[in-house]
Amino acid sequence: MRTDEIEALFRRESGDYVFARWGRPIAPVVFGVTDDTLGVIKGAIDAVCQLAGHDTAETDTELGANFMWFFFKDWAELPEVPSLDRMIPDLGPLVARLQAADANQYRIFRFDEHGAIKACFVFLRMDDALAAVSADTLALSQVVQSVLLWSDLAFRDRSPLAVAGDTTVLRPDIAALIRAAYDPVMPVAAEDASHALRLSARITPAQ
Repeated sequence: MRTDEIEALFRRESGDYVFARWGRPIAPVVFGVTDDTLGVIKGAIDAVCQLAGHDTAETDTELGANFMWFFFKDWAELPEVPSLDRMIPDLGPLVARLQAADANQYRIFRFDEHGAIKACFVFLRMDDALAAVSADTLALSQVVQSVLLWSDLAFRDRSPLAVAGDTTVLRPDIAALIRAAYDPVMPVAAEDASHALRLSARITPAQ
């Protein structure tokens, strides 16, 4: 993966380069799914965290759970979730925008004083398009898109996943990038594009 390709994955539509990774163990909780699907999601989280060399936990000491997933049929259900409006400021206007855009997914990140990710909220409105995606593929895709703060343009034209036979897997280049991003010597957050050059230097030997 070339340096310019890496840079593009973290350069936002505004032109700003913004990178962040998790700075604490990931403690997930999932609402609105069966036990079978819950197992698939937690399996995907464990697999990606193992790839990154990052820890998971049963609870977060500050937040209880810091990686929250919500599955639902209609955006109008979100304001009815107890206390969610305290965790998501301006929840009402956000729901209105998502309804107007006919969106079927949305992610919100929270950051600590160092700029590292400290929480992520994943919202999935299970319309026909998402319902047609297998649980394994949907879970892996969402975890990959939540393990780093990617650009809002990343994966718009190409998925981070690939098909290998009958199985959907993480693209090798994206897997190598995640490993490099979680190298202990790398910063938890960056706003200078030279960070992409440092990532590239750590990917090349692995590939």
